[in-house]
Amino acid sequence: MKSDIEIAQEATMLPIKEIAAKIGLEEDDLELYGKYKAKISDEYYQSIKDNEDGKLILVTAINPTPAGEGKTTVTVGLGEAFGKLDKKAVIALREPSLGPCFGIKGGAAGGGYAQVVPMEDLNLHFTGDFHAITAANNLLAAMLDNSMQQGNELNIDPNQVVWKRCVDINDRQLRNIVVGLGRPVDGVVREDHFVITVASEIMAILCLASDYKDLKDRLSKIIVAYTYDGKPVTAKDVKAVGSMAVLLKDAMKPNLIQTIEHTPALVHGGPFANIAHGCNSVKATKTALKMADYVITEAGFGADLGAEKFLDIKCRKAGLNPDCIVLVATVRALKYNGGVAKENLSEENLDALKKGIVNLEKHIENLQKFGVPVVVTLNQFVTDTQAEYEFIKNFCEERNCEFALAEVWAKGGEGGVELAKKVIETIDTKPSNFKPIYDDKLSIKEKIETVAKEIYGADGVTYSPQANSAIKKIEEMGYKDYPVCMAKTQYSLSDDMTKLGRPTDFTINIREVYISAGAGFVVAITGNIMTMPGLSKSPAAFGIDLTDDGKITGLF
Repeated sequence: MKSDIEIAQEATMLPIKEIAAKIGLEEDDLELYGKYKAKISDEYYQSIKDNEDGKLILVTAINPTPAGEGKTTVTVGLGEAFGKLDKKAVIALREPSLGPCFGIKGGAAGGGYAQVVPMEDLNLHFTGDFHAITAANNLLAAMLDNSMQQGNELNIDPNQVVWKRCVDINDRQLRNIVVGLGRPVDGVVREDHFVITVASEIMAILCLASDYKDLKDRLSKIIVAYTYDGKPVTAKDVKAVGSMAVLLKDAMKPNLIQTIEHTPALVHGGPFANIAHGCNSVKATKTALKMADYVITEAGFGADLGAEKFLDIKCRKAGLNPDCIVLVATVRALKYNGGVAKENLSEENLDALKKGIVNLEKHIENLQKFGVPVVVTLNQFVTDTQAEYEFIKNFCEERNCEFALAEVWAKGGEGGVELAKKVIETIDTKPSNFKPIYDDKLSIKEKIETVAKEIYGADGVTYSPQANSAIKKIEEMGYKDYPVCMAKTQYSLSDDMTKLGRPTDFTINIREVYISAGAGFVVAITGNIMTMPGLSKSPAAFGIDLTDDGKITGLF
């Protein structure tokens, strides 16, 4: 089997104008970025905004393991399968971050014959959205520091600056730094920090904003620091809103590309799900819903993170109502959760499967609490056995879940037809009664504890003194009604990445809490989760190269 990048580079792409025409866009509706990429104009959305919405399908997964789950691959393959069934479908995905591309996770274009293309462009600079977000974030940081340097009229306490700079690379050296060293004209000396771009509040704002007016309103609310007497200082106070909005003007427009089989794909925004809210932009999702009968989107990492935030934050804020959830698992990952070493996952092991399937069971239970019908799919590997399939199928059906195999990695859309038919049947026969897991009126701690107990399965929650103080202050400032965005390891339902399967008898520890007032949620950081990742001993960057004739190799 060829590598993902080899398959993508050999794919025959259609000009993006032809892809756009399939869903009713004309050339004047596009802002072209070369032959195979385009942004969709604001005028086009205005022309379709009164169309009836299509059906919204969320793809999520069990907790990720080294064995792989293939959530994006299934998302793309499912979109291709709808095309095989002559259904008008659009895929809505997140843009990849450079951090994992050069780190350990790799890109986010799908895999095998279920990929979006041009794969190299998407995984690298694409249309410059992340660069615009990085620039807007750091412009705000510069204007904040300049305000302190130029007389500090806002009475900002340098020890209470909470706005962090960002860069879209895994760089642990920048987690904690000192800035302003040198001469007096070189700035106010203070401790500073970096986050990865996908954890920036600007990324969340871009992905939740509905239009330019909403964008500027959200930007104006960003809290960047506190005064010596404890009052919040905002981006509006440092007069940065207009300039930030200008940098984000084009980044607000959804990007249109295609799959290997020419299914349209809107790829826009990319907050991480373990340290941010993990969903593509509201604008891209709403645009897709107006132009297609079926929209297939995904949420990052496992359902305990990405799906919970999609349902509790994105759907709540944007008024979205998902019609079906597809929950992705693999036999290999379930056996890994059952205690099998990675090198032995190719062997049939029903005992381990029975132990590890409790992870899938918990995610099924969680998703059903939101009132949305669930279809479980297995992303197929050649080493899977019929006995393993039958066990998982029966397990799911006993829990009121539909079940289908997905062979999209090897077969593209054809390998997802069974799943697509099952999804359509589920939408047609099982009504969605979507409701978030908690009410807006609960306290911040009650919301955190609801997610911890109901979704993670924790016995309770503990808080650091700093977290307790932060929650008290956030509620006093009037942000009690905001939803919570939990920052937690993706590898376990708990906040301990080593606890696989379905952990019990554990508590969640909240180390830090802060307000993202512009995004409209409260961030609660658990355990030792980092908002700036580091590189591994052997990062993916070691294997990425450019040939003498300009061909990119090593991306995956």
